[in-house]
Amino acid sequence: MANQTSAPVQGSSAIDRFFKITERGSTVGREVRGGLVTFFAMSYIIVLNPLIIGTVPDGTGAFLGGGDAPNLGMVAAATALVAGVVTIAMGVFANFPLALAAGLGLNAVVAYSIASLPDVTWADAMGLVVIEGVIILVLVLTGFREAVFNAVPLELKTAISVGIGLFIALIGFVNAGFVVPGEGTPLALGYLGTWPILVFVVGLLLVIILFVRKVRGAMFIAIATATVLAVILENTLNIGAKQPDGSNPNGFNLNAPTYDGVATVPDFGLLGQFSLLGSFESIAFVTVILLVFSLLIADFFDTMGTMVAVGSEAGLLDAKGNPPRTRAILVVDSLAAVAGGVGSVSSNTAYVESTSGVGDGARTGLASVVTGLAFLAATFLSPLVGLVPYEAAAPALVFVGYLMMMQVASISWKNVEIAIPAFLTIVIMPFTYSIADGIGAGFIAFVVIKLALGKIRQIHWLMWVAAAMFVVYFLLEPLESLIGG
Repeated sequence: MANQTSAPVQGSSAIDRFFKITERGSTVGREVRGGLVTFFAMSYIIVLNPLIIGTVPDGTGAFLGGGDAPNLGMVAAATALVAGVVTIAMGVFANFPLALAAGLGLNAVVAYSIASLPDVTWADAMGLVVIEGVIILVLVLTGFREAVFNAVPLELKTAISVGIGLFIALIGFVNAGFVVPGEGTPLALGYLGTWPILVFVVGLLLVIILFVRKVRGAMFIAIATATVLAVILENTLNIGAKQPDGSNPNGFNLNAPTYDGVATVPDFGLLGQFSLLGSFESIAFVTVILLVFSLLIADFFDTMGTMVAVGSEAGLLDAKGNPPRTRAILVVDSLAAVAGGVGSVSSNTAYVESTSGVGDGARTGLASVVTGLAFLAATFLSPLVGLVPYEAAAPALVFVGYLMMMQVASISWKNVEIAIPAFLTIVIMPFTYSIADGIGAGFIAFVVIKLALGKIRQIHWLMWVAAAMFVVYFLLEPLESLIGG
């Protein structure tokens, strides 16, 4: 009875009506908490993106920002700023609990496959990111991107969500150092006799205990508690962080939870440092097209999978597996890609870590607004953000993997026509560390199996197009070698 009487009060506020908080069975408190959980789960990008794109010289020998040495602070400030703006836009215009930031994988492609090409500058590379974002925006506005999404069979969409669940669980284990590259094996159990691993294990056990006892805010409480433990350990034992040269192997992954003050003055000098057509003067036209295509495919389908996963976890999908306001979500995502290029921080895209906030109660765009505001605050409060190490945030990712894995029961595993594509989609995502690769494998397998059974009419023409695009995507390296030769 208490919930029934409180609903009209919540619904009477402007914020509640705008974000449909009561309508979706949530509260302002849950949205704020969920938004903060998402932020802490993905705030590592503020540290990691500068290490990826800020430490690689371009084809002229200059680092991002134009200097002869890395300027990681400038890259971190721009990374947080762009993430904050586009995530707030997602919350306000699409009313969906989805956060965006510089895409991992995409930033590596920009750094190592584009900017490092002979005579190519960082401004040229970011110009290609802008072009890719504009193309995706056009595909959204013409309805093509949404039509492709709607053409995907429901059970294949479910498989995408499950695959992402396994993927983010693996990300959590790897980020925490619980799973590491093995000697003679791709992966192995990490060394468990370290203090950072203790932080991770305590956080994971705590979120499990709180969840089974139905304590609200389980993930946020676990992250906060694990962070406090990490800070205490660091300040008493001086554990430090693991170093790129392999020294201090038992330290915290990426960043140690040290306190270096409260605020810093951000440098936004990277904004606007892009050249829209500069790359065409440095590399062959066909090579430019292939590079843009590779960025486009990854962006195009990564977001499709992520929004399904978030919508499924939040219970927001319709009978066909589509989230509400799909086109608005895709428009904001496309503009985020453009914003990433304009801000010189690489294409911004939807983050699977958003499911951690949804798992903690987020159901509306208010959570995204909270996450975005936290990113904007991080441009000034980066020392406080640095207090949360990988090991404290990773338990939320691992546990969300469990929550998303439960959907696997809705796939018809005895129907090989959908079971095999679903299986390939699910396993290839974590095995390749790529959402797009898993989706591509599933799409191609779906078309091939229908062809083998003579059921051509059951293949939507857009599935043909998508599968063909993925074939080209998977053959990009041979094509580039052939053209280069």
